[in-house]
Amino acid sequence: MRAHALAWLGLLAVPVLLATPTPLRAAGFEDAVLDEINQVRANPRAYARELRRQWAGDGGYSDDGYGMSRDDPDAVEDAIDFLMRQPPLPPLARDSRLAAAARTHVTRQGPRGEVGHGAPGALGRRLQAQGLWAGIQAESISYGQRTPRDVVRQLVVDSGVPSRAHRKDLFAAAYQAGGVACGPHAEYGAMCVIDFAGAIVQR
Repeated sequence: MRAHALAWLGLLAVPVLLATPTPLRAAGFEDAVLDEINQVRANPRAYARELRRQWAGDGGYSDDGYGMSRDDPDAVEDAIDFLMRQPPLPPLARDSRLAAAARTHVTRQGPRGEVGHGAPGALGRRLQAQGLWAGIQAESISYGQRTPRDVVRQLVVDSGVPSRAHRKDLFAAAYQAGGVACGPHAEYGAMCVIDFAGAIVQR
């Protein structure tokens, strides 16, 4: 795991095919995303078993009914294996400053249909604009997902990302706080930005 601020930037969780998700009800949806992340962190083995049941029930690689293809089999099996070995972790504390920084990115990027984290150092600048300085920080972005569970599943399985960077962010013990912002996206229908921080310095 990295010990610096700028890692995984440019790695995105993007659907294989375009979807048209239902509009997000921001506050409740965002809270539910962080709750889902914390449930996965607290009991990764239970999530692994549920993921295996879902995979078996789906019949493997198939269309999910939302206009997207399911995760590739190797990524799912890799996620299950990881989760069965992953020790439980404390929950991430909700941090309004992290959520506000994530909201800034959603507000800017969503209407334009862009993807990515912005220019080098953009995450740090967004956090500092909210008065937050963190010793370590990261950002994961999910596109095209309809429900909080789908958002987190996409990041846990991390299909198409050989480094499994989003999964590593979710299960980084060094992160103590998280903030989530979700909203419409002109290209993929919906997006969620999750900002993580640890070793937060009060200034």
